[in-house]
Amino acid sequence: MRTQFTYPALTGIALALFFSSSCQNTSNDKNTESHAKTDSVNRHTLNEDSLLTNIQERTFQYFWDGAEPTSGLARERIHMDGVYPQNDRNVITIGGSGFGLMSMIVAMEREFISQEQGIQKLNHIMDYLAKIERFHGAWAHWYDGELGTAKPFSEKDNGGDIVETAFLAQGLIAVREYLKDKNDNARAVAQKADKLWKEIDWNHYTNGQNVLFWHWSPKFNFQQNHPIQGYDECLITYILAASSPSHAISPSVYHEGWARSGGIKSSATKYDIPLILKHNAKDGEIGPLFWEHYSYLGLSPKGLKDQYADYWKATSNHVKINLAYADKNPKGYIGYGANKGWGWTASYSIDGYNAHHPDNDPGVISPTAALSSMPYTPKQSIQFANYLNKQLGDKVWGKYGYYDAYSETANWFPQRYLAIDQGPIVVMIENYRTGKIWDLFMQAPEIQQGLKKLGFTSPYLK
Repeated sequence: MRTQFTYPALTGIALALFFSSSCQNTSNDKNTESHAKTDSVNRHTLNEDSLLTNIQERTFQYFWDGAEPTSGLARERIHMDGVYPQNDRNVITIGGSGFGLMSMIVAMEREFISQEQGIQKLNHIMDYLAKIERFHGAWAHWYDGELGTAKPFSEKDNGGDIVETAFLAQGLIAVREYLKDKNDNARAVAQKADKLWKEIDWNHYTNGQNVLFWHWSPKFNFQQNHPIQGYDECLITYILAASSPSHAISPSVYHEGWARSGGIKSSATKYDIPLILKHNAKDGEIGPLFWEHYSYLGLSPKGLKDQYADYWKATSNHVKINLAYADKNPKGYIGYGANKGWGWTASYSIDGYNAHHPDNDPGVISPTAALSSMPYTPKQSIQFANYLNKQLGDKVWGKYGYYDAYSETANWFPQRYLAIDQGPIVVMIENYRTGKIWDLFMQAPEIQQGLKKLGFTSPYLK
């Protein structure tokens, strides 16, 4: 189920999140983890550099300590209360695992783990990805981590998911670029990542038309019938599809499909801030903030332009609209403000799961929204982290960093995590600090060629 949008825009989230068990308040559950209170208190006095390192290191543990052991990949969710939808504890997410690959680069760079540990784990992951079932080179949305079998996301979504595959491929390319000039073991892993990315048959997912389709199933073919058209979180899918050295789409697929023959452009404003691009949302509404995170973990929006948009302005403006809404706080929710709590995206919610945005806000804030927006609004994102630390402390901070969502108004502080929300925190904070993942991805020769092929300009292009 995907709500509030003309086009299904939510990825990596179980339909089971709508079950009532997913929305219970577990803040006082005796079975929850014992929090490191001293740690949260100490964080109140950390300088910016130490604060950000601490957030990255703890959040990275979701993909390291919390990884599904058979595959080494990211669990779809981790609930510290131990309550899961049926048979869901070891489900791995392909998109979230792509984010995890990029976070592992950050972890090696910042010495959260050694290079040797990282290379060993990445080698295991590449071997696992190579042996599980694929669908014209694409992976399914979910797999049973122990069995290595695809787990249907919905009835007709039981095969290849080209968007989740794109999120993974973004990570594969970053890993390849990071390891390709290191030692022999590292280069061997880089070669495996390269092979996996080049085997994805992007062109198959056009179904012979000038648009990419999200799903293909060996049983249902293209019956799911979801054309990927902008603007939402899926830009990276078209960039990668155009960049493939083995199964590339033609530029017309991007321009007629994603860009809707120019219909993607918008003159609309919200809080007097231009949208620039037409959001896949109800008229007058904007999308959740993960739209400005998932595609831009590797793809740098800095100076990125084509005939439709200046992508730095488009992404930054979306975040600024969230800040304007937080300051206005039209419903009078507790703890809202540009220097307090802000940021709305798809996450757990009081009613199970929701794609939060300023026009769809039940009083729930998702920490990933503001933290993963740090490259766009560093001052306000860091202020938000300090607000969480000083005002909410252990209510929102646990074993794998900040919990997925909270509501001060409802006194709702569930101790649960989602892979697709944790991964962007690690990666986008690093892109703010050093630009490391942007640099790796944008230097890839295929990406350079693909962007030029589609008519993009960027300071990264040589």
